[in-house]
Amino acid sequence: MLKNKLKEQKGFTLIELLAVIVILGILAAIAVPSILGLIDNTKKDAHIANAKQLVSSAKMAVASNDILQKDTHFLTLGYLETQNYVEKLDDTQGSGYVSSTNELVTSNTAPESSYVKIESGKVTAVRLKNNKMTLLEDGKSAGEVATNSPAEAFKISHITRGSITAVTQ
Repeated sequence: MLKNKLKEQKGFTLIELLAVIVILGILAAIAVPSILGLIDNTKKDAHIANAKQLVSSAKMAVASNDILQKDTHFLTLGYLETQNYVEKLDDTQGSGYVSSTNELVTSNTAPESSYVKIESGKVTAVRLKNNKMTLLEDGKSAGEVATNSPAEAFKISHITRGSITAVTQ
């Protein structure tokens, strides 16, 4: 009797197996792009957090250096790192942030590298640049962000008291 029951059991039909495979394929087609988008947004959030860290370290530099209380200065990423105001920032894209000099830049021309602009002791702009995107905020407009790819554009609403307060995609 038990042997007859076992012989009567049949496996799944080819149609049932194909239906399961199609359903799994549809789920994968939906899930993979959303996960990739989440990873991309996380990298952008980390880039913005690094810019906030750059602003905070520039505030420490201004507080400890009387020269920065007057005129316009550009504190480059290299300067802030060599003066130990900030530890080396990890780039989420893996290419490293662009820093051209380890010296304090006092000219009115912004360097092409990552920097924080100080005017009369106040943070007025921040630029954090790597090979994939450049985050730039001038503090005077609604926000300006340039990326090396227009598809990766995102916008900072404004800098308030030297810190980035809002970012939108």
